[in-house]
Parts: sequence; structure tokens; C-alpha cells
Amino acid sequence: MIRTVDLRGRSLSKSEYQSALPRAAMDVAQAMQLIEPILHRVKNGNESDLLALAQEFDGVLPPSIRVPQSALDSALAQLDPKIRTALEVSAARISKVHNDQRRSDSTTTVVDGGSVTERWIPVDRVGLYVPGGRAVYPSSVLMNVIPAQIAGVTSIAVASPPQKDFGGLPHPTILAACALLGITEVFAIGGAQAIALFAYGMKDLCEKCDMVTGPGNIYVAAAKRALRGIVGIDSEAGPTEIAILADSSALASDVAADLISQAEHDTIAAAILVTDSQELATAVEQELAVRVPRTKHSERITTALSGIQSAIVLVDSISQGIDVVNAYAAEHLEIQTIDAQLIASKIRNAGAVFIGRYSPVSLGDYSAGSNHVLPTGGCACHSSGLSVATFLRGLHFIEYGEKAFTDIAETVITLANSEDLPAHGEAMSARFEKRL
Repeated sequence: MIRTVDLRGRSLSKSEYQSALPRAAMDVAQAMQLIEPILHRVKNGNESDLLALAQEFDGVLPPSIRVPQSALDSALAQLDPKIRTALEVSAARISKVHNDQRRSDSTTTVVDGGSVTERWIPVDRVGLYVPGGRAVYPSSVLMNVIPAQIAGVTSIAVASPPQKDFGGLPHPTILAACALLGITEVFAIGGAQAIALFAYGMKDLCEKCDMVTGPGNIYVAAAKRALRGIVGIDSEAGPTEIAILADSSALASDVAADLISQAEHDTIAAAILVTDSQELATAVEQELAVRVPRTKHSERITTALSGIQSAIVLVDSISQGIDVVNAYAAEHLEIQTIDAQLIASKIRNAGAVFIGRYSPVSLGDYSAGSNHVLPTGGCACHSSGLSVATFLRGLHFIEYGEKAFTDIAETVITLANSEDLPAHGEAMSARFEKRL
């Protein structure tokens, strides 16, 4: 069901480890060509074009692209009380963590009379995308909306695909989650067309957004890549990944269950176990053979686990395992070892790190308080997960008085002339000219 990659006795470079653990093929460039006509239709179209795209790609004609407030209110009123409580508990924990991500202004006195102040200003308007394909993701509503609200974004819109089973509206649990957080601007639109709507805006329907965030399929990723620059993005967000670094102290049942949990997302989801224990590797294979057939989405999980993107990786030591997982830079990384906290302190590259037996990825997906919108495809070596900072921009405010200006003027003029930009220097020296 899952292949084995034996790295024992091999000392590889970072790039060689990455080659040994390939990810699922995802041709975003080709997808960009496919969605180009869609982007054009949205940019130059109206709501009728969006409705036609919904009929074409989602197989349903929504009553309108903008979800009426009555539908949001109804979804919240009819929400299962147990689900509502679970969303409220999770929202409280997410808020608690993300409130601590607020940034304060800082002023640096460079010299007497000369200062630079950095102020953190939220973007004016964001479009948040919530997938609606194989699964329902009200948790993604929480993970996107709450950081934006805490950052101080004043205009927030949410898009989620229309559903056949619900008369062309997004899934009612998604609508309920929006209503729970006070979001009133929700659109029944999915895929590349949703990203295009946020990027371009549409008269009398949707104001142009400054930023788009949220996970999605390959066409959402392609649209983000194509429209980046027209609109800011968080990341392209590819298939989900889990890597588990484990030694002989780990329980095979825990490891297998966690691998299965992420493989449940998608047939191209990646599930990696890195271990120095042959016994654990064998036991995990046996557990998978028992557990996968019993799961609801066994066919999807089997495809994901048997794909090139998934593997049990054998290493000589946990030290080598650390090198492997740092090279791989997984979206989710679990540490199930003796001295798990010490091992975790040596991790540099991961979207989020889950330490010990009682911190599975599923906890972070919903209710740990951390954010589950994380970098995938190895991007964790240079990018962070969604946070309050995603929605903030650091602006410098520069203020120099006359003396501070006079003291530094010759330095600026010298540098300007060295770059053959004399007008820059003249903009300084003009301040010394007698006023008329």
C-alpha cells in the first residue's frame, strides 16, 4: 500500500533528500493555460457570466452569486447545536492564539531630530476562499476570517462553491460559520472564477479586493499565480502533506491513524513516515492494512498512500531523520520520539510542528488554536502559515527636522552622485537655497 525508501547508510545533500521524496505531480503551469479563458470571462463579464460558469463547473445554477443575508441567518439558526458549540470553542482558541500576533508600532530615533516610525496597517479589503469539493470546511472559515478580523481588516468577503444539494448555495455549515463570525458578504462561486472575481471585482456585485487567501484545488492555485500582482495572495497552497518523525517509542496505531487522516483529503495528498525503527515501519504497514479498508474514504486514502508522494522512509538515526524532514519541509510535521521537545527545537522547515503523542495534526486542523492554512510543496523552507501578519503591511513614516537634515545632506548628495543620479542630490541641496 505504501512504498519504502531506504536511506540508511546514505548521507545526502538537502536537494538529494528532496529528490528521494518526490511530491505528487501538479502542473500549475498547464492549469494556468486552461483557466485563462475563465479569467477573461470574469474580467470582462457580469453576474450572468458567473452564473453560467457555476452551471458549467459546479453543475448547478445558483439563485444569485451573492448569498442573501436570509440564507446566512437561516443556516446559523438551523445549525446543529453540537457543531455550533464546537465552532465556538475552536474560534475562541484560534482568537486567543492570533490575538497574541498583533503588532505594535515602533519609533526609532536615528539621530536627534530624525526618526523612523514603523506602523502596521491592515489591508483595506480581503477575499477569503473556502473550498467545497470532497469535504466541507467550516474550519477554513475560522482560520481565514479570524486573523483578518484581528488584523483590523474592515472589508471581508468569502467565496465558496455552490452546491447541488443545497439549491446552488454553499454548504450550510460554511454559511453558518460565516454568520457566526459576523461575515455578511458571501459569494456562491468557486474555483478560478472566485479568485478572478476578488482580483478584478465586478460592478454592482463585488468590490475589488487587495488580497486573496485560502486553500483550494489546482485551478485555484493557478488563478492565484496568474493574478498575483493584480491582487496579493497568501500562497498557492497545493495538496496537503503530513510527515511524521518517529522512533521505536511511537505507537504504530497512532502513526497509521495520522497518516490516514491526511491522506483522507485528496488522492494526491502526501503521507510520509521517517523512522530509524524497522520494527515500527513494519508495524505501521500492518496497521495501515487493517485500518484503511475500514475508513469511509478507503479508496481515496489507498490511492494517496500508494502514490509516489507517500512513503515510509528508513534512516540510520533520528539525527539523520531531522535532516530528512528539514529538507522535505512538510506542511504538517509530527514529532513522535523520546525527547520530542528537544527534537522539535532542531526543526527549521515545516508549516507547523506537532510535538508528542497528544498533538496530532487533526488537533491543529480544528481546535489547537494554531492556523491550518499552511505552506505546502516544500514552501515551508521560505514561507509561513496564515497569520495576523498576513493581513498587515509595515509602513515607514520618516520625519527629520532641519538640523538632522542638514547633518546628513552631504552624505546623501555624495551617494546620489556616485550612482549618477544628480537630481536626487539636488532635491537635497534645494533645501539650502534662499527662499524667494
